[in-house]
Amino acid sequence: MADLQRIVDELALRLGRPLLLEDGHQRVIAYSVQDGPMDDVRRDSILRRHTTPEVRAFLRAAGIHEATGPLRTPGAAELGLLPRICVPVRHDGRPLGFLWFVDVGPVMTEAEIAVATAAVPALALALFHESLASGLASRRELEAVTGLLRGEAEAARTLVEAGAFPPAAPVTVAVARPLSAEADEALRLTLERGLLAVRRRLSGHHPLHLVRYDHGVLLTAGTTAFPEEMRAALGAPILIGIGGPRPSLSRASESYEEALHAAEVAAKVPELGRSAEWTRLGVYRMLTGIPGGNLHPGLEKLLDDAQHRPLLETLEIYLDLAGNAQATSRRLRLHRTSLYYRLQRVEELAETDLRDGVERLSLHLSLKLARLSGRYHPSSVLSPEGTG
Repeated sequence: MADLQRIVDELALRLGRPLLLEDGHQRVIAYSVQDGPMDDVRRDSILRRHTTPEVRAFLRAAGIHEATGPLRTPGAAELGLLPRICVPVRHDGRPLGFLWFVDVGPVMTEAEIAVATAAVPALALALFHESLASGLASRRELEAVTGLLRGEAEAARTLVEAGAFPPAAPVTVAVARPLSAEADEALRLTLERGLLAVRRRLSGHHPLHLVRYDHGVLLTAGTTAFPEEMRAALGAPILIGIGGPRPSLSRASESYEEALHAAEVAAKVPELGRSAEWTRLGVYRMLTGIPGGNLHPGLEKLLDDAQHRPLLETLEIYLDLAGNAQATSRRLRLHRTSLYYRLQRVEELAETDLRDGVERLSLHLSLKLARLSGRYHPSSVLSPEGTG
């Protein structure tokens, strides 16, 4: 998430007019280059980082604390105050700050006010993040968490010393990855908003978070991740990968890598559900680091032709069920004679022998690798209940 100053500067550049951002107590947080009309109040606010009690009372009486949308406030010559546009910054209805524009030379158009209003969600999330950062400015927290996921030991020390994470607690990392593949600003805002809500709900677990271009990351103290809380807060359909716990914050990058792999496996293997724990991935945990091209040579022939998918699905269920023909027939609702015919066709086309344990192992692992590489997309018949 961009820091407040960058958002303010970009908005001022788009509008071609200066602006100032205050928090909910009307203390100055950020402001752009002041190259337009400036009154005594704006000048004093920048120099002292806050307005006078008289000005605050005047603006409160104008209704800024109750406003839910842009508001024009009158000038007051006796206070050295020019007319202004006030754009309230709220998060989930909670007032967090005010975006101010001097409304002269020339006055703001409705289109310009709409542009300013469109920037409010990003400002609100940045301000809310600032309020949650424990002992660190949100920008420093984000930098520290970014370094932490890269394995930088200094980042862990920074977070612990600032009180953002308990020094002796284990850490678990979860990754939230939306089902939609398109990564854009709207997606990042959705992830940011949801993870901030999760942090508020899980404050007792000292949560930290980071939003990357196509996924969000949540770190919590303890050995438990919170997929249901994440799913409820994010709202949009997501996949959640959960890494194994680590004994200290300095090793969070290891749990993060596992969480990424778990989310990737969940995307490729739908029967695992919308959340997958690294420690419960079974054979997929071992296969994630193996190149997808290392497949049984006979299986390549079947993968290259879509008409052979029923044979591949039959073979996978047969191998998943340890070669139990009766159980395989029942799962597929297939007559035993038809099952044996399909298995015989696999042997012929793949030039293999299913009575050979090594061949069966090679075929089985190759099918799982083909899933992870995206070359093999079985139908819902392969889910544990047969319904996907």
